[in-house]
This record gives sequence, C-alpha cells and structure tokens, in this order.
Amino acid sequence: MNFTKMHGLGNDYIYINCFSEEVSDPKELAIRMSDRHFGVGGDGIVLILPSKIADFRMRMFNADGSEAEMCGNAIRCVGKYVYDKRLTEKKVITIETLAGIKVLDMKVNKHIVTEVTVDMGEAILQPELIPVVSSENPVIKLNIAAKDRNFEFTCVSMGNPHAITFVNSTAEFEVEKYGKVIEINPLFPKKTNVEFVEIINRKEVNMRVWERGTGETLACGTGACATLVACVLNGLTDRDATIHLIGGDLTIKWDEETNHVFMTGPATLVFKGVWLQ
Repeated sequence: MNFTKMHGLGNDYIYINCFSEEVSDPKELAIRMSDRHFGVGGDGIVLILPSKIADFRMRMFNADGSEAEMCGNAIRCVGKYVYDKRLTEKKVITIETLAGIKVLDMKVNKHIVTEVTVDMGEAILQPELIPVVSSENPVIKLNIAAKDRNFEFTCVSMGNPHAITFVNSTAEFEVEKYGKVIEINPLFPKKTNVEFVEIINRKEVNMRVWERGTGETLACGTGACATLVACVLNGLTDRDATIHLIGGDLTIKWDEETNHVFMTGPATLVFKGVWLQ
C-alpha cells in the first residue's frame, strides 16, 4: 500500500489515497503505522476519500486507533495532497469531515501548494455540544483540580473538544503531567484536547497542546483556533493573532462579521513510501 508522510508544523500524519488504495481496518492500521519504532511513525493516519457532498472527504485516526472529528494541521495537508497530486485543479475546495464541510483556499507557487487558509466555521460554545459538563454558557472559568494544582478552563469545540487554560510560561510547563489527567476528566464525556497558553501581547500567544488520544504534539490547528476564541472570550487578545506552537506559527482570525474562525498555515511533504506489512 502506498502512503505519503506529511506534516503541518510538525503535527505529522500518514496520508493514504483511498481513491486507489483500500483500507479495511483503519483503527488497527493507525496503531501499527503510527508506531515510531516499528512503523512509519506519526500522530496517526489520514484517509483521503471520495465524497458525495464535497470535493473530498477525510477520515483521521489517532495513534491509539481512535477516530477524531477533525484536525486543522491535517486538513491543510489534505488540501496540498489533492492539489499537488492533480486530483483537483481548483485552488478553493471543500472537504467533508466528521466536524462538517470545511472550505480550503490554497496559495500556490509553481503548481505547488505552499500555504492553506481553512474556514473552520463557527466555534461551538454550548457546553452540551462541546461536550463538557457545565451549567455555564459559554464555559469560561471551569475549575478543575489536576494532580497538585487547580486550573480554570475555557471550553470550546472546533468540531472536536478543547479545554484552554492560561499559564505564566509554557516553556517549562509540565504538559504531560497535567494534560493526561485533564484529558480523561469525567467533566469531558468524550475526553478533551488540552491547551496551555501564555499571553505575550494582544497579537501573540504561546501554546502547547496535549492531544486527545495522542499526547503532546508539536502543533494542533483546531487547538490554535480554540485558543484564539478563548483568548477573545477572556479579553486577552484581539480577534486575529499569531499562535506560536513548538512546530511553528499559525495565523488565526475570528471574523466578527461571519463569526467564522479562519486558520492560515503551511503544509509540508516529508516522504513517500510503501507499507508492506
């Protein structure tokens, strides 16, 4: 089976073209292929499929085999894949995901995609839809005890659940220690991604992320979008800002007129290969 390894700011997935390849058990395949010692290595696998309601459809499975609704970094790579591989000639395409249809606007240089802007749609703030157990709407100061300290979380869904908390510094923060406990807190019925955010100024923040089903990753596109929304809800940044992640930067805008969140960032080809197992 042919595959392509790609990453968005170090958030790396294994991409499989299901127009020409057949995957019978994606959960089991994700576990085996994602293993960084005995497999290809990655944060999971992404299947690129036909769609009846959009130009393409994507399904993604985390390294533990669980299926995720969406990934901002992964969907940018899907856009680059289908354009660079000449599966489409359009620079603006739609992609069906479990979080709805997303619109991608691709910046192209010499027939190669260099940057992608994704219309991520509206942020979901209703607690039952995120989901999070809370009577507040929006959920802005949800107190959760983890290990030896308490956190206040703002909860947002970008098609997948996120819990965002603000810390003094992300550089030395013990993301794994707290992230893996918060991810499985009973207040999050479907578990949650956890973002630890440091405010630099009204146009810049630092973010580290513990991703549900994967662990800490170098970047998370939906997490960056949720972070910008949380920052605005807490009065900490403007409605457009640069999110600095370990793997690089994303530009996020929460448009006041449409209420949609737009994410702009790169997508990078790493290598191509053949899976023989």
